[in-house]
Amino acid sequence: MALGLGSGLGLVHEDMSLLQDPDERNRRGREAEGLAARHLSALGWEVIARNHRSRQGEVDLVCREGAEIHFVEVRSRTGEEQGGPEETVGRQKARRVVAAATDWALRNGGLEQRFRFDVVAVTFGDPEPRVVLFRDAFDADGRPGHW
Repeated sequence: MALGLGSGLGLVHEDMSLLQDPDERNRRGREAEGLAARHLSALGWEVIARNHRSRQGEVDLVCREGAEIHFVEVRSRTGEEQGGPEETVGRQKARRVVAAATDWALRNGGLEQRFRFDVVAVTFGDPEPRVVLFRDAFDADGRPGHW
């Protein structure tokens, strides 16, 4: 793999990483969200909203499974050399998801609905991406649940 000087970025690989190419990173993020939505739909979940944003944060997918609402954070990586994608959801990120989920719930039927917070981890690789659902990944205070 050849190294070269990037425009003001210092040494870079010839193939820019996802961190250095925001367009590619955004494309991969959208692709991961699409894979997650299809995976959840195959489980019988209904995707009722995507990318709900509030001033405090964003929730990637809002789904319904029976009477329960799932607020789903989708994380992806191109490999697991630095750990699984689910490991990138820390308490601060979880709290931003909770804030956006609270905003969504207040706008769509209130907080009396049963809900929970899940993470879908997408690992891109050969030959196919791997999609894993982590139910109850964190609670409404952003404390981690099940990994």
